[in-house]
Amino acid sequence: MRRVFVDPGAPQNDAIAEAVTWIRNGGIVALATDTLYGLAVDPFNRTAIARLFAMKSRDADRALPLIAADVAQIAAHLGGLPPAALRLAAHWPGPLTLAVPAPHALPREVTGGRSTVGVRVPAAAIARAVCAGCRTPITATSANISGEQATANPDDVERALGGRIDFLLDTGPAPGGPPSTIVDVTTTPASLIREGAIPWREIQTWLDT
Repeated sequence: MRRVFVDPGAPQNDAIAEAVTWIRNGGIVALATDTLYGLAVDPFNRTAIARLFAMKSRDADRALPLIAADVAQIAAHLGGLPPAALRLAAHWPGPLTLAVPAPHALPREVTGGRSTVGVRVPAAAIARAVCAGCRTPITATSANISGEQATANPDDVERALGGRIDFLLDTGPAPGGPPSTIVDVTTTPASLIREGAIPWREIQTWLDT
């Protein structure tokens, strides 16, 4: 595993470009998201997805969350967002995941066999820059072996996964805190799947505006 430190306040473009190259070539990259460190692969690359599941010892029916650079990238690869989703997307970037219809091109393993996939635009600018460089949303499943503790500390990532991943984009400790709130925008009205960093009552206010 290769580990490169990046100053979040003055990120080195070559380090971000290296992370992008690993992902585009089927590699597994650990990077910080809104809360914890996550594992990024190309969700449309079946070989990379299979490797990620094997590395994490993850059950096949557990879907993988995605992150994206912006709404336009989501629309280009996953499909246009319905009106309710667009109202919520106006509050991105941040820890809000939307369950949207999964396109047929997305491997079944990413969705856990479901008809939807969760995606968000993260508050972490470097994570968004990696998405932009990849020109596609990327996975953001927690950087740990399934069943073990997720972490906000890049040292923990290296200790647990150093021999299993290709690249660690080290931006220092992630913010930590509650996971993202997940809202299903394929239902009418939109429905709560998991309350997390953003209270459901606040989401409802956004939907009503």
